[in-house]
Amino acid sequence: ARIEASKIFAKELMRAQEIPTAEARTFSDSGEALRYCQLAKFPVVIKADGLALGKGVTIAADAATASSTIDEMMNQGRFGDAGRRIVIEEFLRGTECSLHALVDGKNYLLLESARDHKRMLDGDRGPNTGGMGAFSPADNWNGKLQSQFETEIMRPVLRGFLQQGIEFCGLLYPGLIITSEGPRVLEFNCRFGDPETQALLPRMKSDLLPLLEATIDGTINGCAIEWDTRATVTVVLASAGYPGKYETGKTISGLCDAAKLQDVQIFHAGTKRANGEVRTSGGRVLGVTALGSTIEDARERAYDAVSRIHFDNCHYRRDIALSAVPVNIGKSS
Repeated sequence: ARIEASKIFAKELMRAQEIPTAEARTFSDSGEALRYCQLAKFPVVIKADGLALGKGVTIAADAATASSTIDEMMNQGRFGDAGRRIVIEEFLRGTECSLHALVDGKNYLLLESARDHKRMLDGDRGPNTGGMGAFSPADNWNGKLQSQFETEIMRPVLRGFLQQGIEFCGLLYPGLIITSEGPRVLEFNCRFGDPETQALLPRMKSDLLPLLEATIDGTINGCAIEWDTRATVTVVLASAGYPGKYETGKTISGLCDAAKLQDVQIFHAGTKRANGEVRTSGGRVLGVTALGSTIEDARERAYDAVSRIHFDNCHYRRDIALSAVPVNIGKSS
């Protein structure tokens, strides 16, 4: 799990295996990091080395933002030990894509593609979050990119594990950005993505359990996954204040009404039962997923379900998957 738990470890492994990723410098001294940013070409991306619940990444557009971010992470301890060391890397331009692979140590089985929306506000504005929505399949993925991904990223990372004596067994989820030169790795995770999984699993027609058992047994090479050809869109409903200090204890209504809609599933995250009611108990509260014949159809179904769910100061993005809807027939929700 070190490849997720340490951005620095991941960068070093990628550098050793020549896996395409952003150019980066690592720092354990805030003064050195601040001096580096005085000469940097902005924007730059500043990442806490350790785990920070998806909030440890800041895109700094200028030296002032970079300086305050470095101070918060390294000196003020915003993320505790996770932010004592940081990575400062070049800002890559492109569109993001998430790939998941079941890995049995030597072989892997790819899942379908997905795209998530990390920023809090419409138009990809505001701070990074754990994810405000997702859709599958990704509109920016194709066979050529997948071939490049397997050749330049998946096989080299598994080779790198084995060279270090690591027989990785489990779920490997590289977060990618699709640039003009092809896929580049933003980060590696050793788990299912959230909210990508809420968009992926409703499309999976195969039983997941035998696939997980094959991953453990070292027999994933002989497995295949059957997928629903329909698309999915997942919209996350969040508490006011998220991803900062957020409100809790708000009564949620409309869940049964929304769940009755055809091809809609509601995934609970930050919820709890209290006095016979379902109430908010976290930052990201619910994920509402809908299947549809197209991304546009799935999107309309998802937002129809979202419109029936209510709690005080509920926040959600209204443009999830909108970029994947053809402009000439696109509709705003």
